[in-house]
Amino acid sequence: MSRTSTASSSRRSGRAEAEFAVPVRPEEVRATLRRLGVRPSRSHGQSFLTDPYVADAEAALALTGGPAPVVEIGGGLGILTAALLRRGVRPLTVVERDPRLAEHLRATFGERVTVEEVDALERSFEPTVGVVGNLPYSVATPLLLRLFAARVERVTFMIQREVAERLAAGPGSRVYGRLSIIARLYGEVELFQTVPRTSFEPAPDVESRLAVHVARSGPLPVPSVPDFELAVRELFRSRRKQLGNLLPRLTGSEGGAERLAERAEWPTDWARRRPEELAPEAYIRLARARAAAAPVG
Repeated sequence: MSRTSTASSSRRSGRAEAEFAVPVRPEEVRATLRRLGVRPSRSHGQSFLTDPYVADAEAALALTGGPAPVVEIGGGLGILTAALLRRGVRPLTVVERDPRLAEHLRATFGERVTVEEVDALERSFEPTVGVVGNLPYSVATPLLLRLFAARVERVTFMIQREVAERLAAGPGSRVYGRLSIIARLYGEVELFQTVPRTSFEPAPDVESRLAVHVARSGPLPVPSVPDFELAVRELFRSRRKQLGNLLPRLTGSEGGAERLAERAEWPTDWARRRPEELAPEAYIRLARARAAAAPVG
């Protein structure tokens, strides 16, 4: 079950921000972007964090409790990078696809960080690293699913509030669905503080939220992730219908659906329930039951 918490922000002075000359005020961000020739893309949800206390809270959440390397996605102008360094994160790699921002990060932080000028969607990630980032809304979901599938141990992220809450939702919630179940397959999402629009420049149209995904230990509990995702996608395609009308789509018959539900240990009244009423574990058992019933050879 996902939990909701509030991260405590450090109210210490922004020594790292001052030391590294990181712009934190909206007017400083605008001036720096003009100097670099960067125009934020509203269509891609590109905004720059301007609240150092939020950056410090995110950096604190990214700490893994050990010396494991950390990768920051989307370094931007460096406000989170500075907070991570102040928290003692080492070694730190910053991924930034925009060459102008990448060069700015190199000039600002020098040898304290490794800056990779690459698209995070095209980069591979090792399970043993920690990943942190303020993710553009346009790529947040596919990027997070990629990180989850890579079994990254700890992913600390700030994304659109509605998407974060969908990832962490449990059965019965109005936002619980396919994304919630897939996230639970790979681990557990915990929600932290909501971040207002005014904490960014330019201000986005929606609020953001901090969250952490901790990877499931050991092997995944389903024989085939693609088959699991296919089944969940099919059942949630008509989420307002009852499962008695939906499960036969996977089996080809009502009798096959009844036998499959029994093998999956679904509740006896499953046929009258809707997809959002079953917990992720029910879909995991369904995937195992389907694999066990599949013909060999």
